[in-house]
Amino acid sequence: MGLAMAQEFARQGARVVIFGRDLESLRRAEETIAGECLSVAGDVRSLDALARLAKDVQDRFGSIDILVANAGGATIEPFHEVTEETFDYQSDVNFKGVFFTIQYLLPKMNDAGAIIIVSSSANSRAVPGMSVYGAAKSAVRSLARTLTLELADRKIRVNVLTPGPVATAAYERTGLSEEEIAAFQSRQSEQIPLARIGDPQEMAQAALFLASSASSFVAGAELVADGGMTQV
Repeated sequence: MGLAMAQEFARQGARVVIFGRDLESLRRAEETIAGECLSVAGDVRSLDALARLAKDVQDRFGSIDILVANAGGATIEPFHEVTEETFDYQSDVNFKGVFFTIQYLLPKMNDAGAIIIVSSSANSRAVPGMSVYGAAKSAVRSLARTLTLELADRKIRVNVLTPGPVATAAYERTGLSEEEIAAFQSRQSEQIPLARIGDPQEMAQAALFLASSASSFVAGAELVADGGMTQV
């Protein structure tokens, strides 16, 4: 989803910064993004990496107008099998990483900018095996409400984009086999009124709306793009 968003924003004329752990993946992504793009390698769980990101952004562009906090990762396991290691990974990526990404980059943001926090339909819908992930995604929804008030004097709008199941490589990082992923996606499709999982480009268009002047009177809100799964 992050790549699709970066590509779409660039097509609309934005200068783009992308951040991720895998330098090779960043280089491949940079080749697909039109216009000026800065890629920065780092782990969103590391405050040192986020500080370096903020410095690189300032050195290259001086300031930013839009921030998309899109970090995410899940380990599917029953509650009684959750270990401290998997708990820390999921809470650090999905909540801590988002929280401090915003904190470190906020001083570089221009007033009247837009922050988009990517949550998940798991923030309002119980999914067996995703207790930590769902709780962390609920936390960032709450964070957007608080930041909306705290940043109101700077006219920075903070909103949440909440996707349902989307066809991304995130499934491959859940620890499930290919057969289990296929079965999981099939079950998800059956629960969605539109009878399919989403496409990353659809999420990019939703993010573009929240970043643009078309949503100038939208703040502290949650745009749910889940094919109706949690809405009916």
